[in-house]
Amino acid sequence: MSSVPGPLFSLLRPTPSSASSWLLAAAVPSSSRRAGARSYRTHHRPNPSSSRGISQSAAPRKAIPFSLNSATRSETAPASVDADVLGSGTTGLGGHHADGKVLRMIMFGKPGAGKGTLSGRLVNKYDIVSMSTGDLLRQHIAEKTEVGLLAESIVASGGLLPDDVMLKVVTSKLDLLQNRHWILDGFPRTVGQGKLLDAHLSAKGTPLSLIVNLDVPDDVILSRISDRWVHLPSGRVYNLSYNPPKVAGHDDETGEPLTKRPDDNPETFARRLEQFYASTSPLLAYYSARQAADSSGATKLVTLSGTTSDEIWPQLESVVRTHFPGVRERAAVQRRNSLSEAVLAQREREREVAEKGRAAVRGA
Repeated sequence: MSSVPGPLFSLLRPTPSSASSWLLAAAVPSSSRRAGARSYRTHHRPNPSSSRGISQSAAPRKAIPFSLNSATRSETAPASVDADVLGSGTTGLGGHHADGKVLRMIMFGKPGAGKGTLSGRLVNKYDIVSMSTGDLLRQHIAEKTEVGLLAESIVASGGLLPDDVMLKVVTSKLDLLQNRHWILDGFPRTVGQGKLLDAHLSAKGTPLSLIVNLDVPDDVILSRISDRWVHLPSGRVYNLSYNPPKVAGHDDETGEPLTKRPDDNPETFARRLEQFYASTSPLLAYYSARQAADSSGATKLVTLSGTTSDEIWPQLESVVRTHFPGVRERAAVQRRNSLSEAVLAQREREREVAEKGRAAVRGA
């Protein structure tokens, strides 16, 4: 894998058979303003349908296709909005959490690279909100908000959602999360969308603080997709290579049959990969150039490489824990850890007692 030293950044579009190799320069995230926020909970993550492919166009008004009937996404499970009210907490100087910087994160990676799996692990372990643009849009439509009614009329007529409409869908929720750590999935997908999002977040004093690029070889992803089976009602994903179901062809929890996603085939993968390179390479180049020109170092960009999510997860967790010490484990995780420690301590005491007993017998 080639690398580009220092702040310089280069993205070359590889051939479909080659693995992408992107190294992104890093910068320390700056302070961000903290305000009240709504609490979100993680449920399911929609599957971006083939009609919602990544577009090459970077025009700010570029429209994106959207379907209200999209299937469940195969990789993981993030966000549906909860009715809880604003979270509370204290802030330090410069708008930081008193105990660390605020995580505002987006993640890039080829189809099947494990974005959903890794985001899900972060959300399950840490107090981080994960939002999907598809979920947010469906929520707006269900709640009949102003932007939801506009989006519904566009979708119902078979039209494409302009970038500025999608921006309103996303930022209407992000603006409520200024004091929360979050991950945004599905936006931006083009340079034009990236510029719109950056302008809005910067105006609010809450710029992106972490951009992650997952570098997984193309051939590895193709093999992973070929072995992938899903339980559509729940979104649970199985892989015959490293995460097979307990009973072949059936979901572990419900016993219902597993299915293959229609786009989990080499031909569709090749097309999605081409779309990814066409749109995401320029977008990552945009963020790198923006970072290089920003002396405040508001955003950190990292590339994490590996062939499985298990290889990449320790890298991702290390980045989050190192640069965002204010991100705390969820209470349930802490209780599990405390219980585990208590069990281990009890076993250690029992072992010591048993050892003393054996020593006494030997001495007698």
